[in-house]
Amino acid sequence: MYVLGIEAATPVAGVAVIDEKKVLSERFVNNKRTHSVNLLPMVKAAIEEAGINKEELACIAVSAGPGSFTGLRIGMTTAKTLAQVWNIPVAAVPTLDALAYSLAGYKGLICPILNARKNEVYAAVYRGRPGELERLAGPMAVSCGELMEELKKWTDDVLFLGDGIDLYREQLLQELGERVFFAPRAVALPRGAVVAELGLEMYKRQRVASPLEVTPEYIRPSEAEVKWAEKQKAGGKCGCGN
Repeated sequence: MYVLGIEAATPVAGVAVIDEKKVLSERFVNNKRTHSVNLLPMVKAAIEEAGINKEELACIAVSAGPGSFTGLRIGMTTAKTLAQVWNIPVAAVPTLDALAYSLAGYKGLICPILNARKNEVYAAVYRGRPGELERLAGPMAVSCGELMEELKKWTDDVLFLGDGIDLYREQLLQELGERVFFAPRAVALPRGAVVAELGLEMYKRQRVASPLEVTPEYIRPSEAEVKWAEKQKAGGKCGCGN
């Protein structure tokens, strides 16, 4: 059984092919090129390097958010289009779960944070256990200060990862002091192989869906939706004379 994993919800573009025993191939790019440029060539290369045919894939796992609105749309569209053409289901993997999963054996709290812009982060709080995770809070879009208040509910050490740590490192250290630890760079960003592994588990548990049923997990409305809502409040409704 083979699963293709796609990560595009963050600045990282990641693609991997796994089976039930190992990672067969993986591609990881963290540059300024858009995911629309990177993803399809990466998918093609990962399948070829895995030594399989696309017909052998059981499903496609895709990072479903929260994350970049543009990245989520590109990743989702790529996964859903390929799955529809190849007639296979899609596993929508929560992005923060995929981030934290690599560190599931950590004996404290695990807190992935992603830059949500507008002085906010996308975050969740997990307790690590060997081979599994317990989600304690989130996913949420909050200010760093609000996240600190959430974390003060517990006394455990906290291991942070994600692209938000570079922006908020000093604030994290000031607020939580000796409780703060940062994940190594090699596991601090999302990986296509982790998305694929979680997708494989979802497939086994029949938690997959047809491509037409899968939707992103945005957490908060997009800028366009916010502006539309503001316009509606200001009286700019349908323009039909009613």
